[in-house]
Amino acid sequence: MDVSVKTFKIISTLEALSFLILLGIAMPLKYIWEMPQMVQIVGMAHGVLFLLYIAGAVYMSQKLHWNWKTLAIVVLCSVVPFGPFYVERKYL
Repeated sequence: MDVSVKTFKIISTLEALSFLILLGIAMPLKYIWEMPQMVQIVGMAHGVLFLLYIAGAVYMSQKLHWNWKTLAIVVLCSVVPFGPFYVERKYL
């Protein structure tokens, strides 16, 4: 497997996990138990991983010759919980 595909898979997995942690752990801590510190940390990590995911998706679309529809699906999956896991299985 190509190094760039492996790298994108790692970024994709980390982005998905950070999103799930943000939604499932950090947000309840902030709004239920009034502990916003976790959102600051996980939110920043997720933001950086999200940007890397989008940049990686654009790069992979050129490398793997995806059409615009496939690229749009991959990008939209980044805002859906568990979406990047679907992308890994279906398109990589």
